[in-house]
Amino acid sequence: MTTPNLAPPLTVSDLPSVWEVVRRGGLRLTSARRLVLEALARAGRPLHADEIAAGAGQVPASDIASVYRNLETLERVGVVRHMHHGHGPGLYALVGSEGDEYLVCESCGSSRAVESQELEGVRDEIRERFGFEARFSHFPLFGLCRECAAKRGRRPGAA
Repeated sequence: MTTPNLAPPLTVSDLPSVWEVVRRGGLRLTSARRLVLEALARAGRPLHADEIAAGAGQVPASDIASVYRNLETLERVGVVRHMHHGHGPGLYALVGSEGDEYLVCESCGSSRAVESQELEGVRDEIRERFGFEARFSHFPLFGLCRECAAKRGRRPGAA
């Protein structure tokens, strides 16, 4: 089983900030690392490693083994994180590039990034009822998106 990076999330606003964190982490900013970071930044959504290796449609293709090595290293430094949206390979995203957590529709597969603080009420309820500190960054919350809920005759939630 893969485990999430439990380090506090970094706040990075753009690629030069990410590159600086990588350098401060004692790493060289190699062309392979730069390609991985650029693919994640340009995608606007979490990516599978094979999508990154294929160039994610916007950067040159890379060797899959190199992509995995760099993703692992960049996660250890704290600029990349991985998560699982159900079965299959993990998804990778830059830390701080979108919301910290995700909601995933189990019907259509769409995902929505949400800021961590937006789920504080849910965490508070779990903490109160069960004495458990919940995190939704490694495994997102699954359910039905507004459109799929409406198709099934369920009342969609408020925006």
